[in-house]
Amino acid sequence: MNTQALQGLKIVELGQLIAGPFAAKTLADFGADVIKIEPPATQSSDGGDPLRKWRLLHNGTSVWWQVQSRNKKSVALDLRQAEGRDIVKRLIAETDVLIENFKPGTMEKWGMGYDQLAATNPGLIMLRVSGYGQTGPYKNKPGFGVVAEAMGGLRHLTGEPGRVPVRVGVSLGDTLASLHGVIGVLLALNHRNNTRSDANPKGVGQMIDVALYESVFNVMESLLPEYSAFGAVREAAGSALPGIAPSNAYSCVDGYVLVAGNGDSIFKRLMTAIGRDDLATDPELASNPGRVERVMELDDAIAAYTRSRSVADVLAMLDAADVPGGRIYTVKDIAEDPHYRAREMIVSVTSADGLTIETPGIVPKLSVTPGAISRRAPTLGEDTNSVLRDIGVTADQVAALRARGVL
Repeated sequence: MNTQALQGLKIVELGQLIAGPFAAKTLADFGADVIKIEPPATQSSDGGDPLRKWRLLHNGTSVWWQVQSRNKKSVALDLRQAEGRDIVKRLIAETDVLIENFKPGTMEKWGMGYDQLAATNPGLIMLRVSGYGQTGPYKNKPGFGVVAEAMGGLRHLTGEPGRVPVRVGVSLGDTLASLHGVIGVLLALNHRNNTRSDANPKGVGQMIDVALYESVFNVMESLLPEYSAFGAVREAAGSALPGIAPSNAYSCVDGYVLVAGNGDSIFKRLMTAIGRDDLATDPELASNPGRVERVMELDDAIAAYTRSRSVADVLAMLDAADVPGGRIYTVKDIAEDPHYRAREMIVSVTSADGLTIETPGIVPKLSVTPGAISRRAPTLGEDTNSVLRDIGVTADQVAALRARGVL
């Protein structure tokens, strides 16, 4: 197997659910050694990351877990106890990256703020993901991805005009924050490499402050400039793409098809293909501003063509005319699509209890140092003994810690 891009990078993950763990999963896919810290099982709790129990379960464990925690090790450790925090500090002293997504102030309360940890590990990179960031008047408010999507401006734009705004169907706010966190880690690693010296062979570390709402807001394109310049408040537009035409979902006899005919030459090919040469050659429609002015007319023309035809027939027309378009996929469509298979975007994994399932593959595709799934998702505390042994905790000490409920 090829050397992976992040091989040798040590990461401690203190996060749970989505935002922090997805960032760690992404880094682990490219070779980082991720140690996930989870609360141990007790008489009153099954322990572990709550994601282990989210959505559909097999033998008591979520199949989502098999994706989110692949390539990770699990250490069961009670951070509420001083002995548990002391062990984590020993791990962090020897790690490259720490990922946490607790409420701001929690790490400081535990004696694990960035300045405290960097005092013993000056090369430490600490990714902190929270709802509103580590500063500002909202920093102490609890924050979830759905709230961030609303505050970031995304929720207002989703759904049909005049109806209740809807969510996008997945935890997009959390995932956007995760990916911004990954970018931050890679930037910080590059800076650390560039600041290595004899006095500080690891280089200079730093803290990365990622807020969920800011990660959503960062992808809102022209939303703020349009308001700032023109006072325009963009509203929900259903399946259309406001200000860019034609681009919409159109009804067929057996479903819907997406058509993106908004490039100048693409538009001409589309109009010719649907038998509307009059629109293809209309000088007022030669560029996007003119098409936007007459978008309803264009939507009506395309809809008149699609409504009497099947999705397959419309897609065949679009392909022949070299016009971007596609069906609206269900997961069944995804699982049966040969392009997904050819790109290795659907891969099989086997869980600890023997369930073989298909999961998303690895993104992005690197030609020299590709990612890989080298470990299945761990059971709770599966790697506790081996990880603690590596930092010098003896078997007798492990037994004593277990007896006290620390592990």
